[in-house]
Amino acid sequence: MASPQSVTGSTMPRRQLGRHLRDLRNQARMTTRNAAARLEWSEAKIWRIETGQTSLRSLDVEAMCKVYGAPAELVEPLAALARETKARGWWTSYGDVIPEGFEVYIGLEEAATGLSIYEDGVVPALLQTEDYARALLEQTVPELTEEELERRLAVRATRQALLARAESPLRLRVVLAEAVLTRRIGDERVLAGQRARLRELAELDTVGIQVLPGDTSYHAGLDSGRFVILDFGIDGSVDRPEPPVVYVEGLTGSAYLDKPAEFERYRGAFTDICAAASGTL
Repeated sequence: MASPQSVTGSTMPRRQLGRHLRDLRNQARMTTRNAAARLEWSEAKIWRIETGQTSLRSLDVEAMCKVYGAPAELVEPLAALARETKARGWWTSYGDVIPEGFEVYIGLEEAATGLSIYEDGVVPALLQTEDYARALLEQTVPELTEEELERRLAVRATRQALLARAESPLRLRVVLAEAVLTRRIGDERVLAGQRARLRELAELDTVGIQVLPGDTSYHAGLDSGRFVILDFGIDGSVDRPEPPVVYVEGLTGSAYLDKPAEFERYRGAFTDICAAASGTL
């Protein structure tokens, strides 16, 4: 059986390690500039480590712990976590067709126990039929070769296996703007098949799908745009919940928001959007 690291790759270990090291730096009352100067690194490197954007050697963790004055009993567990940051997830073999930076999201999605999704554009990838996904890719990335297109579809299909995994299938709460159901992606046959797939998924105990009517009055989604809240279980290195992350995708890039004030604001927005929706699909 594959280990958790071989399934989820290095995303969660990097995120956990970065958070622990950030906490230690803050407890030492050091700025990123101070820490970078003491370690003879750039501030950008400290930021990448603390935000889980890079793997880390155990020797580097030990150096950071020394500079931050970390308790001796924390050094070895954090060094062990650093070794996990070099694990590879299944998606690394598709690096040639995964958009730059999106592998971070895939790793978080793999490790999540639940997703709360508000979508006002197209059907979310986890709910798409193959025909819908193919039509969407042909419209949005027309330069893909047939081989690249098939590999992207394979990535999407592998991600969708989360909904049927034997142990702890991913819990989904989705709110779709009504326009998503009628937006012309492919022909009418493709759209009819996609709507049928949504109704089928909505029957699962772990999936809830609501529709937000086009004539709804003001709701928080008008300000937030589309977003995903990713919830996790218990942090394996300490007995506490792993904090949620909000993923926001925009025209010029994506953002991962993990400050308490940020994800609580999006949590409130999702609650408001659910209340405005017209019930389940």
